[in-house]
Amino acid sequence: MTKEFTRRKFIATATLATGFALAVQPISAKTITTDAKGLIVGAVKIPVADGELPAYRAQPATGSNFPIVLVIQEIFGVHEHIQDVCRRFAKLGYVAIAPELFIRQGDVSKLSSIDQIRPIVAKVPDAQVMSDLDATVNWAVRSAKGNAERLGITGFCWGGRMTWLYAAHRPQVKAGVAWYGRLVGDATPVTPKHPIDIAASLKVPVLGLYGGKDTGIPLETVQQMQARLKTGQSQSEIIVYPDAPHAFFADYRPSYREREAIEGWQRLQAWFKRQGV
Repeated sequence: MTKEFTRRKFIATATLATGFALAVQPISAKTITTDAKGLIVGAVKIPVADGELPAYRAQPATGSNFPIVLVIQEIFGVHEHIQDVCRRFAKLGYVAIAPELFIRQGDVSKLSSIDQIRPIVAKVPDAQVMSDLDATVNWAVRSAKGNAERLGITGFCWGGRMTWLYAAHRPQVKAGVAWYGRLVGDATPVTPKHPIDIAASLKVPVLGLYGGKDTGIPLETVQQMQARLKTGQSQSEIIVYPDAPHAFFADYRPSYREREAIEGWQRLQAWFKRQGV
């Protein structure tokens, strides 16, 4: 298979998911649905080196010079929950964009098991993600009336880890909020660094929101990250909700914890506002 054919195939098959990812069924009755009244919403294409990246965009229907928020997906891709989060941001006056960052490796929205999803996600290089997010910011400025000087980022689970890493990659980011993203791990060609490795040198203020009962992210790793952040100058913070499990913000899943999710969302807004996003 030639590189050119691979590129044509990527362009032709790159589409945005509709509805919820198959692996997250059944959907909770507590799922939040944000309407699109007063907004411009829908799928867009982000030009990247090897084709076009599908993304979901939400922004106010009127105005310009909007602050930009990159919304980084969970392991399940840019499905309805992530799209709804974008609409929530747009209601607050942001242009919010969630690029589909796994699309070259596979369409995770059509897979019925997390065990099928993990091998695909494991192939996604951090460097590729950083480049795709740079391209997304460029698109937001060029095509969505975004202001790159008021740039924020937030992500969930897999996207929480990427929030820390992108804040280190692009010091022009004004603020980040990382929801229960993994902090430590082995260095590999695909994942050469982890948040713990960049904590001391981080310049961008990142707020971490973590659950004390997250079985996938040991509390001792959160404490290690807190200690490492104190040696730097980013003024980053980590809040731990003692009784919250992993994915406590995911209102479509049984892990959802309404009190912690609402408080976390309020903290996010205050953090962004304080940092000028």
